[in-house]
Amino acid sequence: MRAADLSFAPDPVTRRMTARATLVLEAKRDAARLTLDLDSNYNVRTLALNGRATRFTRLDGKIVVMRPLASGKRATLTIVYDGVPHVALNAPWDDGMVWSRTPDGRPWIASTTEGYGCDLLWPCLDFPSGEPEVATLHITAPKGLKAPSNGRLIGVDTLPDGRTVWNWRARQPNTYAIAINIGPYEVIEGSYQSRFGNTIPLHYWHLPGEGAKARTLFDEFAPTLDFFESVIGPYPFADEKLGVVETPHKGMEHQTINAYGNDYAKAPEGFDWLFHHEFSHEWFANQLTAANWDDYWLHEGFGSYMQPLYGQWREGEARYAVMMEAQRNQIVNRAPLVRDRVLTEEEVYEPARGGAGTDIYYKGSWTLHTLRWLIGDARFFASVRRLVYGRRDPQPGNFSPRYGSTREFEGIVREESGQDLSWFFDTYLRDRALPELTMTRDGGTLRLRWTTEGRRAFPMPVELRIDDEVRRVEVPADGATITVPAAAHVVVDPAARILRRSVAVEDYQAWQTQQRRAR
Repeated sequence: MRAADLSFAPDPVTRRMTARATLVLEAKRDAARLTLDLDSNYNVRTLALNGRATRFTRLDGKIVVMRPLASGKRATLTIVYDGVPHVALNAPWDDGMVWSRTPDGRPWIASTTEGYGCDLLWPCLDFPSGEPEVATLHITAPKGLKAPSNGRLIGVDTLPDGRTVWNWRARQPNTYAIAINIGPYEVIEGSYQSRFGNTIPLHYWHLPGEGAKARTLFDEFAPTLDFFESVIGPYPFADEKLGVVETPHKGMEHQTINAYGNDYAKAPEGFDWLFHHEFSHEWFANQLTAANWDDYWLHEGFGSYMQPLYGQWREGEARYAVMMEAQRNQIVNRAPLVRDRVLTEEEVYEPARGGAGTDIYYKGSWTLHTLRWLIGDARFFASVRRLVYGRRDPQPGNFSPRYGSTREFEGIVREESGQDLSWFFDTYLRDRALPELTMTRDGGTLRLRWTTEGRRAFPMPVELRIDDEVRRVEVPADGATITVPAAAHVVVDPAARILRRSVAVEDYQAWQTQQRRAR
């Protein structure tokens, strides 16, 4: 999609929305018809193709225009629609509009569309690669309210009845990242002098009466930016803003206007995990977008790994280890992370449909933790940088948002490390079960052997602590035999470098399940 010009006018009294979308489409190959996704809750009032009224059909949440479009040719569709948007009952775990009220009774509105799709708001191509190259948004807010959204503010128009129209322009937004936020917001503004030489605007829109708590959260913006820029690379949307808005739901990675609803919770790691996680998606979702939902662990696995990594950057190894352990205890291994075929979002997130569910967060994070140890920091971060930016030398202005895949990441790691690690990725991403390390000891002889669900060679080296000495041992396909002092105390993987099966964790998870059922 070349461009999307979108107008939204949600009414908090009737909970209806009138809207208009002008879309510029370009065919990548010959198309017999033009098909867009738009939720069936909306009525399409008019549709024009290249300025002329055109017949269309509605079927199963789609708009179909029976007009061909040749490869490389463009078409402009203008669609006027209205209706009662789908309501999110438990956002962001389900999607739609959130019609809420502030503590003093004023309208407080938000949208989320990650799971059910961008068609809950606008007629879109509901697939990760359907991003418009540019989106211009016009959001009408009731009198006295503000409507912060994606990208750069290009102006606010006041209507005769006192309502205001907030006009924004965003560069290549993720399809589900386009968001409506309306409320009686106050805003804290500032700027960050980047280590790359540019200046990044900072904005936090919060509810009235929360000045001190809001300022504390805002004070996290600059150090968090410094972490990401030093470890990953330049903030991808520095020409627009770092934007956060307080919402009546938990949170979501809406590009340059991340939703925050964590109630300013305190945590022992000393930073707000939810703000940090959603902000991480500016790199891992919005700059780098999964080419297919099957690659979605690239969003959530990397996004989840960034919190322990930040803990390590701030405080050191102890904080990192504690945060990684909390994630490890939530890995359930019900399904593979990657199935090497085109999937829907539901097929990834919902275990009932074969999805890995929250393992794309925690197992993905631990896969990266183990990979980092296996190939070393320099090669690991060089690989991540290439995946995110498509190049080794990102600088402000020399990269654009891009699509990436698991297979591409594997190829990058192969090039940067000089190793064929297909055994690693196949075991952690394409097997359901974790690799298991068996250890047997007979006096001064220690034997180690890996077994995997895929019955493949898994030559993962292992660290051993033998009394006070730590050494790295290679474990080839047929196992390893190590001679140790007969009385020595041996600890396998003492720093928990490797994601592997743990009977203790499985027993703990089973006990937790029993406790929940007994309540």
